[in-house]
This record gives sequence, C-alpha cells and structure tokens, in this order.
Amino acid sequence: MDALHPQELLQQHFGFSEFREGQQVVIEHLLNGKSAAAVFPTGGGKSLCYQLPALALDGLTLVVSPLIALMKDQIDALTARRIAAARLDSTLSADESRQVMESIRRGDLKLLYVAPERFNNEMFRQQMQQVKVSLFAVDEAHCISEWGHNFRPDYLKLAEFAKQFRAERILALTATATPAVLKDMCRVFHIAEECAVCTGFYRSNLQLVTTPVDDTNRNAVLIERLKAATPGPTIVYVTLQKTAMNVAARLQEAGFDARPYHAGLKDDVRSEVQDWFLQSDSGIVVATIAFGMGVDKSNIRAVYHYNLPKSLENYSQEIGRAGRDGLPSVCETLACPDDLTVLENFVLGDTPTAAAVGRLLAEVFGQEEEFDISLYELAQLSDIRPLVVRTLLTYLELDGYLEGGTPFYSGYQFKPLMSSAEILKRFEGERQQFLKKLLAQSVKRRTWFGIDTDQAAARLGEPRDRIIRALDYLGEQQMLELKVEGVRNRYRRLKQPDDLQQLTQDLYGRMADRERRELQRLDEVLELIELDACQTAHLCRHFGKPLEDPCGHCSWCQEQTAAHMQHRSDVTLSKDQSDSVRKAIRDLSSALPAPEQIARILCGLSTPAISAARLQKSPHFARFEEFPYRTILVAVRENSDLR
Repeated sequence: MDALHPQELLQQHFGFSEFREGQQVVIEHLLNGKSAAAVFPTGGGKSLCYQLPALALDGLTLVVSPLIALMKDQIDALTARRIAAARLDSTLSADESRQVMESIRRGDLKLLYVAPERFNNEMFRQQMQQVKVSLFAVDEAHCISEWGHNFRPDYLKLAEFAKQFRAERILALTATATPAVLKDMCRVFHIAEECAVCTGFYRSNLQLVTTPVDDTNRNAVLIERLKAATPGPTIVYVTLQKTAMNVAARLQEAGFDARPYHAGLKDDVRSEVQDWFLQSDSGIVVATIAFGMGVDKSNIRAVYHYNLPKSLENYSQEIGRAGRDGLPSVCETLACPDDLTVLENFVLGDTPTAAAVGRLLAEVFGQEEEFDISLYELAQLSDIRPLVVRTLLTYLELDGYLEGGTPFYSGYQFKPLMSSAEILKRFEGERQQFLKKLLAQSVKRRTWFGIDTDQAAARLGEPRDRIIRALDYLGEQQMLELKVEGVRNRYRRLKQPDDLQQLTQDLYGRMADRERRELQRLDEVLELIELDACQTAHLCRHFGKPLEDPCGHCSWCQEQTAAHMQHRSDVTLSKDQSDSVRKAIRDLSSALPAPEQIARILCGLSTPAISAARLQKSPHFARFEEFPYRTILVAVRENSDLR
C-alpha cells in the first residue's frame, strides 16, 4: 500500500485540498480491506472513491461501467494526471486489446475499465484470474437490482465474476438507489450495512418547479421560460426522437441556439452536438435520455422536462446535471397528462406474452447440449425484444439451466487494401495455399467481401480458429480492412426443465412483475407532481434521506398549493376508428396473428417480428400512436372474430 495518507494522495494526484461529503468514509472502508457502497447524487464525486484507492492498493482496480464515453473521458483525465489507466471495449482493435492485456500482465496499469459484457469473453475471464484484483468497482450498480429503474441482465453475474477473480474488495456505486435497491446491492455484493454510505439527494441550489400544461400550450410555456431565464447552458428532456427534432426546430425559430440530440442521429452528429454543448455558455440541447450520462459540465443553469420523466430515479439523474458549480439552477417539469400514454405504451410493449416466452424456451431447450445461437434470430423467432431475450437467458443461467460461453462472430466482411496476388506473394508453401483457398470462400458485395467463417471452416476442413486468426492477421498487417457481423452466443445446457410449461409461466410471471413495477414508477412521478407538500422533501424521502424541514424553494414551498394536472378522460373508439382496427386485423393477421402483435403495430410499438416483416412501413403502423395500448388491445381482441 502507498505510504501516503489519503489526504496527501488527494492533493498530490487530484489537486484537491478537501474531500466531498462521503468520499473519505468510503475510501477509508476500502483501504481498511472492506467492501463498500456509495450512493452519491449525480456529480457528487463517485469516481474518486475508486481512483484514489487504486493508487494506494497493490494490484489492479477493475472498473465496470456501461458507458464507453465515460470510460474514455475518465481515462483521458487520469492519463493527464500521469495515472496509468486503460479500457477494453468494442472500439479497440485486436492489437490494441492485446497491448492492454500485456500491460496488465506486466503490472503497469492501476485501473482497467470494462463494460459488463466483457465478462462474457472466456479468454478475458481466464486472463483476469491470473491478475491480482485489489478492487472491483461497479459503476451504475443499481442495474443489478430488479427493483431498480434500469435493470441490466449482465449485471446479475458480476458478483460471481468478482468471486472468480478473488477480488479483495468490492465498491458498488450509483446516484439513484432507493433503500430497497441499496439493500439489494449490499446483499448481492456482500457489503456490510455499516459500509453503505448514502449522502442523500438534496442540493440546496436546485429549484424544483412543476407547471401543469396541455399539449397546445407547452411550446409557448417553454419559450416563455427560456426568454425569462438567466442565460446559461440548458437541457430540455423529451421522450421521443421526433419530439427532440420538432422542439429544437421551434426553439431555433424563436431565436435560440438549440440543437437536437437522440440515439437515432449518426455517431459523428451526436459527438458534434455534445462537443458544441460542452463548449457553449448559452446552448440549448433538446435531448432524449440518450444525452447526459457522463457529460461533465458544471454550469448547466436549467433542466426542463418537456415530457414527464419515466421514473423518480430518471428524474433525479437528469436534474442532477444542473448546477454542479453550486450556483442556483432551475429544474422545471412541464406536466402534461398526454405523456402518460406514450410512457405506459413503452412499458407494455416490452412485456412478452406467455406464448412468446414458450417459443423462446422451446427453441433453447431443443438444442444440443452445447450450442450457439443468435440473440437477434432468437428475438425474431419469439418476437421478444433483444434486451428482454438476454434477460430471460440470464435467468436461465442463474437458475442453473444454462452456462454461457464466449460470444463469437459468425461472419466477417473485408475490403482488400491490395490485390489478392499481392497478398499471396507475401506467403509461401502451405500458408499461401491455405490463404488462397480462404479468400476464394468470400462473396463479393458492393464494396466489401463477405465470408461465413463456419461455412469456410467446413469446406476447407480447417478449424474455425485458424480462419479467424488468418483474417485478423491480414487486418493487422493492413492487407485487408475488416468488419465483423453476426454475433452468436455460446451456451452449454446443464439440465432440462422438469416441466417446460411451468418454467414458461414462472418466467412470464417475472416479466409481468417487472411490468407492474415500471407502471408503479410512473404513478410515483404523478404523486410527486401533484403532492400537497414539499416536493424536494418527498424526493429525498424516496431515496432514504428525508429532510428535517421543507426546502423552502420548490413549487409547493413557494406557492403553498399543490399542482393539478388535467386527468385523461376514458378513451373510446369511434365507428370509423373501430373500422380501422378491423381492417388492420384483416390485413395483418396472416403475417402476425397474435392480438398483441397487431395492437403493437397500431400503437407504433416495434418488435423484432414487426421489424423483420417491415411493417413499420404499413399504413396501419402508429395509426393509434396516441391511444393507450390496452385500449387498442381490447379492441383487437373484440374484433378478431369479425374479420
């Protein structure tokens, strides 16, 4: 262990004279050999809790983070401080990954950042078992809990991997954990209750404002607020990509320097918008929740929720990006009841039917004992979204039915950087003949050649690994430009279910429970908006750290009255609309017969089977986008016998 005291390390390596609230307690737990949990608000300095101990501990600190952009930013900052840090992620070449692993074996690195998916790689797991892991840090650790708002199946296996690597201590970090989620984190990672440090949600410089609106005056209210606001960088959060585009255009027309940001934009456009915003002192970014994670900008003066947040956890994360410099900042929600339909439909659209779960299980347990499968193809076959497919397969792993192996790519694409004759001239004898036969297996596309590695291995009578190594070598030597495609996941079946139908019902029940919890989170948002009490205090209580007194600066404290949203009226279909439903049933039921599938098409909710059939281009798609999914599902079921 480094002889320097934590306070000295803080000053010497990070340039700070004092710790923020909670940091020193967490760090001392770790330096004393204990595992710990840190629940700090967004911008509260969680990363220092593993970066500083990494300098003091003799071994590697392994940091698990789902955010590649955040990894890059932190590594750049650490490198600038002459702290040896690196990452392993999908953006690195094979040669770059090998160099990182060699640095680890030599003991040159203090911190290694990886995404949770990295642990699916058997070679990585084997290599890490030879390394001394002094600290296993898990960022966004709330993702491990099914009670949390952002459950990720890959997180469920992290505790077992930490055990396999003989990690000496674990640090679980998050900005958004309710008491139930924190308890879950501590249980899974074996963290003592007294080593869980929660600093609370409250930040006195944030003013929480709630303004009831309807869809006809929402833009006008937003523009009015922006005109009257203290100038400064601003985020406007929306739910849909098209809303981001439309609202940004309206703000530009009103004379504001505004740009949209969402996952549907090209990578270079998103990077350009983020870089612009980070440099701007007055820019407004209109964004879906794809924006914000890892954005380190201290002077954001306002965060507006144009649409309702989908949970209190999301809300707290998003407003937590405001006022990190400690100066007053406004966080205003434009509360419109019309938003609930879209948010509810997203939740309901994710839940598979029992029949879909049954199709997935029949396919999985119909395989040989050792098998590989494409999650994309499995999603299409079962008509279950890929993340939900991955969740169901993870349940099967944790319940002892399957054991996962290293995913691999079934196909490669390459673009020659020199002629075949020039490539072959660099080799002799058997190697030259092998490469000649291998290149002959490729199929010319527009500008790239495609090669199915399994098919090539069978035709040539060669191990697939040799073909992969050869292609990788040609890529490393810049004879070819390589791209991989068609990820397949390896599994070994450990046991067959005693009763496949009962297992289907059990897994479907877990999905239905998840749906109920997500809908309950929406109810919690509505409760906060219409609360007849201090809203800040209520939010603090939700995260387990109640305020002793009202905050004095939220909407309720300022006005001493509760906000009241308009309530949605019951939706009934007109005769013309019912006729449209019947026509959709006649047109669509031959391709996708399940009532749930037709209802999702009508509500504009895409699924793998809908995408495969290209039904987003159907005139029926999103015909009832603004209607509750349940209302349309009932109408489809009632009219299915009349088609």
